[in-house]
Amino acid sequence: NGNTSHALVQVVHSSLSLARMWQFEFLEEGAGLNRTQKSSNEKTPCWPNRHPVINMAVPIAESPAVGARLLIITFVTTLIFHSSVADITVGASTSEEAPHRRFEYKYSFKGPHLSQSDGSIPFWIHTGNAIPSADQVRITPSLRSQRGSVWTKNKVNFEHWEAEVTFRVSGRGRMGADGLAVWFTSTQGLEGPVYGAADQWNGIGVFFDSFDNDGKKNNPAILVVGNNGNLVYDHQNDGSTQALGTCLRDFRNKPYPVRAKITYYKRTLTVLINNGFTPDKEDYEFCTKVDNMVIPSDGFFGISAATGGLADDHDVLSFLLFRLTEPGQQPPPVESEIPKEEKDKYQEEFQNFQQELDKKKEEFQKEHPDVQGEPIDDLYESVNDREIRQVFEGQNRIHLEIKQLNRQLAMILDEQRRYVSVITDEVAKKGTNTESGQQLGSIVATQQEVLKSLNELKNSFHESLRQIGSVQNQGNQAPMGTYETMQHFNDIKEHLHTVKRNVENLVQRNAQNPADKAVKCPDLPPMPSCLSTVHFAIFVVVQSVLFFCYVMYK
Repeated sequence: NGNTSHALVQVVHSSLSLARMWQFEFLEEGAGLNRTQKSSNEKTPCWPNRHPVINMAVPIAESPAVGARLLIITFVTTLIFHSSVADITVGASTSEEAPHRRFEYKYSFKGPHLSQSDGSIPFWIHTGNAIPSADQVRITPSLRSQRGSVWTKNKVNFEHWEAEVTFRVSGRGRMGADGLAVWFTSTQGLEGPVYGAADQWNGIGVFFDSFDNDGKKNNPAILVVGNNGNLVYDHQNDGSTQALGTCLRDFRNKPYPVRAKITYYKRTLTVLINNGFTPDKEDYEFCTKVDNMVIPSDGFFGISAATGGLADDHDVLSFLLFRLTEPGQQPPPVESEIPKEEKDKYQEEFQNFQQELDKKKEEFQKEHPDVQGEPIDDLYESVNDREIRQVFEGQNRIHLEIKQLNRQLAMILDEQRRYVSVITDEVAKKGTNTESGQQLGSIVATQQEVLKSLNELKNSFHESLRQIGSVQNQGNQAPMGTYETMQHFNDIKEHLHTVKRNVENLVQRNAQNPADKAVKCPDLPPMPSCLSTVHFAIFVVVQSVLFFCYVMYK
């Protein structure tokens, strides 16, 4: 840009000025040496024939020191120039704007409503042993010799893109197999031997290899392998001979999901990894980078996995795709991405729907001529209407609850009356002189108190019902003031507290009833001990020995 070129011109001018100054000093110094030698020759008249030789030889003999000085100064100038250019380049690269990101939902999936009721994934297809659910897609379960994959239904024609994959690879053993792969290929590799997808693909594959086939103990690992449709994947060497980039990362059995960010921008593929040790979603670290990489202009995204003799659960929680656009370039509108055939089809469906709607409107107006021309009321309620509706709904619920309690109290009251009548008849038959007669009299008195309390509760409930009904009637007739509304609610609250106190008093009276205290259940006989102390000690010793042997065996 303009700032960079201006700074370069300044550096070049300063370097040329320094060079001219040092050249002038060198010439002055050489001339001084000639003058000194000439004056010394005039004082010594010896070797007259060698004066020219001496005049030429002295600068040549003394020039190495001056040349060394000039060489050092030139070297320092070169270093200053290169450091200035490097600083300018770094400043220009850091000031470069980041690309514009746009989320593409038709090429993405994530929970919590990942799959539909029929088990399919919107805009994706799944094959093999893949199992979609509401929160994730299990590409392969932890069973032997399983293969599965998911692929986009439509092709992606982005020049630059960025994919974020969130997944879990978990298993019981210390080692797992075989691994998981993220694909961008020209065709859908629905099934095959390369991590559950087809071999000899045309595109790029990012492999998360968890099994060490070559025995070099360099797994789990992440590899980037490209293919033009003719390469056969090298399983025996874990693809190390074909990998364009690789890094060693353990992605199995992590406390948090592992995240991979794969970016293709300006022919450069970059892979960043979040190892799943922290819940921070942006805690990425560099894995590998491949420059000057050419991939198909359009293709399908896919995720596949496979198991072998060992097995892991390969679960993909989300796949998010972003279109990248260079700064200064406007991303294409969404309408331009819809094919013309689909756009015409949707337009025709919309017109048919509009015609059917107009017909139904005409039929409705013919059947209901009174409502023709009337304005349509507002379909949405205001804030005040919503608050009033919530208040009345709460009052209705309270009203229903109190009615239910009133019915229960009426049933209890009828039952108590029946008990009192029965006991009164018994007392009249047996007389009140005996001890049983006295007990029956106390029971009758207690029951009468209970009956009285129940009558009071019933009256309180009736009063509460009456007040709630009056509040609802006033609310239906006209809007109530704030003070009157609070007063009615306070009255209802006070009556409910009265009911609560009456119920508590009733419970206390029943607990203090002497007739209840007189009737006691017989105590159970003590149970004999089934286990002696010796047997218990022997059992503990034997169990400890067995546990120690099991630990040593493991």
